[in-house]
Amino acid sequence: MTTPLPHLIGNYAPVTEELTAYDLPVTGRIPAELSGWYLRNGPNPHAAASPHWFLGDGMVHGVRLENGRAVSYRNRWVHTTTFTDNAQGYDSRGNRDLTAGVANTHIVRHAGRTLALVESSYPYELTCELDTVGPYDFHGELRTAMTAHPKTCPTTGELHFFGYEVLGPTYLTYHRADAAGNLVLSRPVDVPAATMHHDFILTTEHVVFMDLPVVFDQETAKTGVGMAFRWRDDYQARLGVLRRDDPLGAIQWFPIDPCYVFHSLNAHDEPGRIVAHVMRYPQLWRTESHTFDQANLWRWTIDLTTGTVTEEQLDDRAAEFPRIDDRLAGLNTRFGHVTVSGESGAGALIRYDLHTGSHTAHEFGAGHLPGEAAFAPADGQPGGNGYLMTYVYNPDTGRSDLTILDTTDLAAPPVATVHLPARIPHGFHGNWLPDR
Repeated sequence: MTTPLPHLIGNYAPVTEELTAYDLPVTGRIPAELSGWYLRNGPNPHAAASPHWFLGDGMVHGVRLENGRAVSYRNRWVHTTTFTDNAQGYDSRGNRDLTAGVANTHIVRHAGRTLALVESSYPYELTCELDTVGPYDFHGELRTAMTAHPKTCPTTGELHFFGYEVLGPTYLTYHRADAAGNLVLSRPVDVPAATMHHDFILTTEHVVFMDLPVVFDQETAKTGVGMAFRWRDDYQARLGVLRRDDPLGAIQWFPIDPCYVFHSLNAHDEPGRIVAHVMRYPQLWRTESHTFDQANLWRWTIDLTTGTVTEEQLDDRAAEFPRIDDRLAGLNTRFGHVTVSGESGAGALIRYDLHTGSHTAHEFGAGHLPGEAAFAPADGQPGGNGYLMTYVYNPDTGRSDLTILDTTDLAAPPVATVHLPARIPHGFHGNWLPDR
């Protein structure tokens, strides 16, 4: 008897229906200032099977909040060419189809467009009702895939991102779009192999690339089993620093201890150095890609004068999916939030005070497992009070809830719990998209 893959059972298992429901029941009170959509993307293979959790078709789950009400819930598959026509990223001759992908990792808004993202292909634009408009290539200017973790500069409104390729000859390309959505910069970044660049680091003055030893493996790719990346002991771990005011200039590389980072929390500039917070794995996918080592919060201090990096572990609790108030991206934000899901069967959200080193947590209890929590501002002051929103699986009902927590008293009971009509499988990233 074949053992089911871990991403196809429990609350990882895909759902089979697209639903629309209105006037959702709520425990507590939804803050009246919250008017908009909470959207979250994640893998949901429409054939109910995929070779790896990361490879299922994208499905976006959205809850509409307005005037203190949970107006509606809907979930929709992203209709990429892979979903509709089984399109492949490369044909038998090695030709690249950048529209082919699963768009399952993130959903962001820039220059009035809502984009579903995966790092292997173009973004897909969605309507506010989560219907698929089609692939988006920045008016024909984008010639690579796009990361699922673009970053918007709160000062300029620019969108910074990159694309990586596994077959080269250029493995990594850095891009910049202006606040109006025009692609204004594309430049290659010289890396020696096709490493898995999932995220990067942005500050007011710098862009930092993470060239880490999880590398595309052709032999694994031929098997079609799991992800086609493996840990390599003979590949360096390093950080590449590029000045934003000289985007075509030289990149300064800094060696670090071997590790892997899926997600950075945030970073900022200080005189002569960059301070970054990341969720760090000691290694990843040495022999197979279905299991993960434990990630913890670390701080990297990059000394731009000495060419060295100081690395410090800040907590020993296993966590992932770090988020901040995105209006402070690249600035010296005080607070960061991470998700604990699966530790002894109990989920939690942790709020770190990055200035004092203290932290508080909201513990959900055994079996109640939250996903990534997006920050929703309570007022117009960046870094001020706000709310954390996340979908939480409820084992007592077999369904999921949208939970809203007050960041000023994270350990307190939820401000509001929106009871959803269905289960939302564990997924990846999302955002609160306010009307204003």
